[in-house]
Amino acid sequence: MHTPLTPLAFLRRSAEVHPDKTAIVHGELRLTYAEFAARATRLAHALRASGVAPGDRVAYLAPNIPELLVAHFGVPLAGGVLVAVNTRLAPAEVRHICDHSGARLLVGDAELLASAGLDTGGLATVREIITVGAGAGAAPGTPYAAFLARGDDNPLPWDVPDENAVIALNYTSGTTGRPKGVMYTHRGAYLNALGEVLHSRHTPDSVYLWTLPMFHCNGWCTAWALTAIGGTHVCLRAVVAEDVWRLLGTEGVTHLNGAPTVLLTLATAPQAHRLRRPLTVTVAGAPPSPTLIRRVEDLGADVVHVYGLTETYGPYAVCEPQPSWDALDGPARHALRARQGVGMIQTDGLRVVDADMCDVPADGTTIGEVVMRGNNVMAGYFEDTEATAEAFRGGWFHSGDLGVRHPDGYVELRDRAKDIIISGGENISTVEVERALDSHPAVHEVAVVGVPDEKWGERPKAFVVLSPAADGVEVTAQDLIDHVRSRLARFKAPDQVEFVARLPKTSTGKIQKYVLRERPGQA
Repeated sequence: MHTPLTPLAFLRRSAEVHPDKTAIVHGELRLTYAEFAARATRLAHALRASGVAPGDRVAYLAPNIPELLVAHFGVPLAGGVLVAVNTRLAPAEVRHICDHSGARLLVGDAELLASAGLDTGGLATVREIITVGAGAGAAPGTPYAAFLARGDDNPLPWDVPDENAVIALNYTSGTTGRPKGVMYTHRGAYLNALGEVLHSRHTPDSVYLWTLPMFHCNGWCTAWALTAIGGTHVCLRAVVAEDVWRLLGTEGVTHLNGAPTVLLTLATAPQAHRLRRPLTVTVAGAPPSPTLIRRVEDLGADVVHVYGLTETYGPYAVCEPQPSWDALDGPARHALRARQGVGMIQTDGLRVVDADMCDVPADGTTIGEVVMRGNNVMAGYFEDTEATAEAFRGGWFHSGDLGVRHPDGYVELRDRAKDIIISGGENISTVEVERALDSHPAVHEVAVVGVPDEKWGERPKAFVVLSPAADGVEVTAQDLIDHVRSRLARFKAPDQVEFVARLPKTSTGKIQKYVLRERPGQA
């Protein structure tokens, strides 16, 4: 007996088991699971009536609104492939993704479409633009309501003939070149979603606040995961600290996900206070520091630290807490919880390997590259066989992340391969230096990069955003350098500290170190 795996089965089941339960909240809008399934069905019929055939790509340029959540089921229900586009990209980048993916339709938020200046005349394959939201009538394209009117409510089968067919294309951030289209399969999305349910500890009582972009790895597959368990999605158009804190109270939020920068925004907001009910916060996207984990836990939240990449459907590893850690003091416990951990239950686990694909010793010191394989690794890069072959050399996906394996088997990242600093023949982990700086009470955010040095080849330089709480307290560069020297070997301490108002970041909260390296005066 064999049934192809697909996340479509999750909405079918929840609509049958929890038909009257609130599935989606957005402002005054409340949709039950029966209504959620009905909207997905109507969307699928409308897509087919608009010429979308099996395998066709459908692009969405939208914030975390119900229409994009429904698309995670309606597009594959029609046989299509969802391409959720990063909403913070430049117009030229959006056009590239639409053209490269071969998208037949573009469904876009009216405000975003207007700012991007998109129309079908400037897109190679898009035959029609559908406009969602206020101002849709004035924007180019077909209003969403008129588009949906092409569909009907006749039932469609919530299954697929091939579980290895592509369900979504997610484009990488493109910080080192053109973004690549990462192919997710129905099978991979199904299994990753179940892993998210387990490790983020979702139940039918979960109320999930969408602080993580749905365009980012399909919200780390949470669009499918929370639906599988019958939880409630609370949509949020933009992450504004005041709105998040309000919704935590009014909607009874139990879970949210985000990059470290999102958690830092919430923890340092004027509205921040000790939580009155349990909240599980799943963090990934960049290595969170022990200091940040402590800050979030001090609010009363439980932190789940996961690690992965776009190429691994989002989270692939989890820092699984051990009972013995509870007896440790705060700094020691938080340091352990800041590690990337072990493979999640649906994965084949993590390896840390040398250049010959041999596992490095589990000594917490020897650095190697983190590699993965299995059901939750991409099917490949869309229409890029050369990049796919390079990424999978040796039969494992090469993450480009450098790390160590500790004696307990847990993996800890030390850097991106391109960010490691080689100074006088010694490797310096920028993550390690950043954590030392972040432990200073005056530091709000920090990034460390390597800059050319005539004697040593490279030396660390720190870019520091001071905490608002440090206003009026004089903190010098030398103070921070001395702070690092008190915690790390002297050669690892930065020679320079530059105070900045903000750090450049991607739309998913990752610090763009290449921008810092290219600042005038770094060479």
